[in-house]
Amino acid sequence: MRVEMLIVPDCPNGPVLKERLELALAGRTDVELAERVVADPAEAERRGMHGSPTLLVDGRDPFAEPGTAATISCRLYAGADGRIGGAPSVEELRRVLGTPATGGADRAAGRAGQGRLAPPEGGLRAVQQAVLRSFATTGAPPAAAEMESAAVPFGVPAAEVLAELASEDFLTLDDAGHIQAAYPFSAVPTEHAVQIADGPTVWSMCAIDALGIPVMLDTDALITSTDPVTGEPVRVEFTNGKTTWQPATAVVYYGARPGTGPAAAVCCGYLRFFTTRATAEQWSCQQADLSGAVLDQAEAERLGADIFGPLMSAPAR
Repeated sequence: MRVEMLIVPDCPNGPVLKERLELALAGRTDVELAERVVADPAEAERRGMHGSPTLLVDGRDPFAEPGTAATISCRLYAGADGRIGGAPSVEELRRVLGTPATGGADRAAGRAGQGRLAPPEGGLRAVQQAVLRSFATTGAPPAAAEMESAAVPFGVPAAEVLAELASEDFLTLDDAGHIQAAYPFSAVPTEHAVQIADGPTVWSMCAIDALGIPVMLDTDALITSTDPVTGEPVRVEFTNGKTTWQPATAVVYYGARPGTGPAAAVCCGYLRFFTTRATAEQWSCQQADLSGAVLDQAEAERLGADIFGPLMSAPAR
């Protein structure tokens, strides 16, 4: 199967579609994924582009209605829940690609297929990036003044932006409005510590979040965690773009429990490192109503990179 993304230059929804495609295609080895930038209407018509971004599966646009005209304008997609977005959800992509779902765990990865990159409108992305930047440099959330500074160009109070980010599960707040978590970071200690090269030691919300931090920051890092069955340590070292896992048999369980709510409550406790596939399966069998899958090292790394890699590099507006 050949899957091709068609986007205009600097399309803000291109990274969103790519992130969701990577999630939808996780574990697939029979798919060739390509990306092409289209700059003029004639080329758009020739390639069958119906707005940016367009997805072609073996040369066909599965989301275009018959008779839809070719265009290089911005494209919007209507989700199954009626919400409008700049790219199809992970579930919709799986449907057209014929990829089985991995259960409720997808809520952890990308907000029910909507991704972890906040939209630029209303200062959401600018404030999100200010929060992430503070965690990356100090290990803690930013001061109120720093968040206000990020929100000022958009004419919206930072508290209002934070509330919206929380309502959309880009971060979580306590009852006083203080930041508890901003995926992938946690403001309180967890079992997943990430030592950032030339930076602080930070806590991640889960195993996948930990694996996404070095890619998001484009830096070396050392992740340390613990197998909840054996109590043995798991270490993942990122050095010059390469990773080393200890033990070499380590895996990640990627799961979620039933119910609704933020990923912090529904999923993060079920995305964990294990020393072996056997201990991951043993642990998962002991969890009531848990759905998910065991990911090998390459799958887990790719998932972390796909989810969190674009968060700091995407333009804030």
